[in-house]
Amino acid sequence: VQLVESGGGLVQAGGSLRLSCAASGRTFSSYAMGWFRQAPGKEREFVATISGSSSTTYADSVKGRFTISRDHAKNTVYLQMNSLKPEDTGVYYCAVRRSPLRTIRGDEYDYWGQGTQVTVSS
Repeated sequence: VQLVESGGGLVQAGGSLRLSCAASGRTFSSYAMGWFRQAPGKEREFVATISGSSSTTYADSVKGRFTISRDHAKNTVYLQMNSLKPEDTGVYYCAVRRSPLRTIRGDEYDYWGQGTQVTVSS
């Protein structure tokens, strides 16, 4: 089982990035997937999650700016990030839960990617 994130980078405030997380090793189409982030010196925090049936939940801090989506055929989850702010800076991780039900709790996810850095300059 492997999760590989991509799409991170450096962007100015107000800009956009699209993160991708490709899962390999097995099919995750029926499982919930999530995005989390960790800023320097801070704990990991929930960003967004999508259920096996593509229902979504977002952290209040990103609601209206970020969109999580998935492509079942490609075993991939995406995070479209618009109107980025400096406080969105951090390492973004994708995760898979061996359940179709979404959750905002990181300890309820079973597989994690290695992370991709997102830096938003002011």
